[in-house]
Amino acid sequence: MPPFAPQPSLVEQVVNAIISEIVEGELPANARLIQDDLARAYGVSRQPIQQALLLLRDRGLVREAPGRGLIVSPLDTGVVRNLYEVRAVVDGLAARLAAERGSDRAKNEGLAYLEAGRAAVDSGSLRDQIEADMQFHGFINQLSGNPLIGETTAPHWPHLRRVIGEVLRGDAQMPQLILAEHVAILDAVIAGDGATAEALGRQHIAQAADIFVRRLQAQQDASQEELRQRRPRRILR
Repeated sequence: MPPFAPQPSLVEQVVNAIISEIVEGELPANARLIQDDLARAYGVSRQPIQQALLLLRDRGLVREAPGRGLIVSPLDTGVVRNLYEVRAVVDGLAARLAAERGSDRAKNEGLAYLEAGRAAVDSGSLRDQIEADMQFHGFINQLSGNPLIGETTAPHWPHLRRVIGEVLRGDAQMPQLILAEHVAILDAVIAGDGATAEALGRQHIAQAADIFVRRLQAQQDASQEELRQRRPRRILR
């Protein structure tokens, strides 16, 4: 009989709940995190909330607010660009190794991951789409036969989930495009074509990063322009 999987602690459950709300946009950037409000919302005491917020601060998802308290950290274009440059290389490597080492398993099991992706797109659920995306890339990582690939990306998944959520939420056509790219990657893996699988894997990540960085930069530029327009002009006497 296989051992029971350990249940997440109360603090871990709160961490995951807050991350989900950040990813899904319910807690947007710069939103102030009030411990009492979160405790009431999640039906827990302040202690697990406080511990969860400290963990999220250490991971960079929340930060100290001016004056006092914590806020949801704004997304930084430079951090996202750096993170996705590394991820493009790692995911490309995973896809190439998957084609070289796991084409048979990809052929037998890969369709289920694509079907889950299609179901998530059809449902319109952002949470389901992000989960399907994570599961697909996790499967490719498994096929690579190199456990260090998954271990390398695991600490960054909260940030990656947030970026994926922003990319999916900002364009109605994006979920279908991402699914089509998953299909192409899996086809190359099944065919045992390592070079194509690696190129498609890297392109898939680089394109998502480019879309997000351009969108975030445009939002920041618009915010700066709005602030400039609101700034009162000095009256000359």
